[in-house]
Amino acid sequence: MIILLVEDDPAQLRPLGIALSESGHLVDGVEDPQEAQWLINNKDYDLLILDWMLPIVSGVSLCQQYRALGKASPVLMLTAKDTTADKVVGLDAGADDYLVKPVDIPELLARVRALGRRSPQWHGDLLSLGDLYLHISTLTLERQQTSIRLSSREFHLMEYLMRRSGQVITRDNIEQTLWTWGTEPESNAVTALIWRLRQRLDELDAKSWLETVYGMGYRLKIPEKIS
Repeated sequence: MIILLVEDDPAQLRPLGIALSESGHLVDGVEDPQEAQWLINNKDYDLLILDWMLPIVSGVSLCQQYRALGKASPVLMLTAKDTTADKVVGLDAGADDYLVKPVDIPELLARVRALGRRSPQWHGDLLSLGDLYLHISTLTLERQQTSIRLSSREFHLMEYLMRRSGQVITRDNIEQTLWTWGTEPESNAVTALIWRLRQRLDELDAKSWLETVYGMGYRLKIPEKIS
C-alpha cells in the first residue's frame, strides 16, 4: 500500500519505515506534522500511521483534518496512551485502529495487513477487477490462466490504478504517489512507466483496459467489450 507514516522521533521513524518498505509498501516517512498536513491535502494514501503525541499538531488533529477532507483511507494511531478514555478520543477523531507503544514490528505489520484488507476489491492476497487479478505477495498479474511478473514500480502503479478503478488519475497523482516524499522522477518517467505497464497488460489481452484520457490523465476500467 501507499502509506504516510508520521513520527517525530527519528529513532522510531527509521525502523518502522524500513519494516514497512521491506514488506512491499511505499512509505512517505515524515517527522514534521506540518509537512504531513501538506501531504494529506495533496497526495492520496491507502493508509495513514500517525503518532498521537506530535509537536504543534497532534496525530489526533491530523486524523480529524484528514477526515474533514472527506478522505476515507484507514488511520492507525501509535500512542503511549492506553486508557479506555484515550482510545475513545482517537476512535471518535476518525481513527480505525490503535497500537500502543513501544511498537512491536510484527504486530504493526499484521495491523497494516488487516487494515489493507478493508479495500472493497481485496480478496485475501488478491486485488481484482473483473477477471484481472493482482497477487499482492508475488507481484504477479493474472488473467485467463496466464500470469506475468511485474517489476516493483509496475506493481505499485497497477495496485494504485486497481484500487481506484474507473477514476481518472493525473500524471501528478502518479508522480506524487509512486515516488516517495523528497524524490523527483525524471520528466518522462510516468510516460515510460505507463507504456511498460500497457505492454505487460498486452500480454494478458488487456491493453485496452488502461486508457489515456487526453488532457487529464489515465484510467483503468473494464471495457464494454472484453476480449
